[in-house]
Amino acid sequence: MDKIQVAIIMGSDSDLDVMKKGAETLAEFRIAHEIRVLSAHRTPVALESFLKDAETRGCRIFICGAGMAAHLAGAVSARTTRPVIGVPLQGGILDGLDSLLSTVQMPPGMPVATVAVGGARNAAILAVQMLALEDADLRKALEQQREKTAAKLAARDAEIARRQ
Repeated sequence: MDKIQVAIIMGSDSDLDVMKKGAETLAEFRIAHEIRVLSAHRTPVALESFLKDAETRGCRIFICGAGMAAHLAGAVSARTTRPVIGVPLQGGILDGLDSLLSTVQMPPGMPVATVAVGGARNAAILAVQMLALEDADLRKALEQQREKTAAKLAARDAEIARRQ
């Protein structure tokens, strides 16, 4: 299998529409990654096997998306010392609040960095920032991305101001 830097794991294929935004962001920065559907509850053996395999292939960061009880990020954090970023997903009676709380409320010693509900793009950006600590080219790409974002906002601001 190929070498990867970031693995995106989701508990169900119904999460793909949200989580692929993270994959697209990683691709923009040319970060080697892959996406898998593995459940902390329904496929725990396959999850553990994948984590070991991903680490041997150089995976440095895991991004985990899960809804409702959202145990996936915690289960991954319990099995690796690599950074884990949790993406709580919408759904269920509480529409994502339950997954946010499940993801962010980890016990001492098992941290999961947590982004907003549905925040797969920010999870990917956070992963890029972590990797950029040791990669000057990646850091430069992040700076350029922020400059483009600021320029787009400035252009929209100017357009709106002209309409008044």
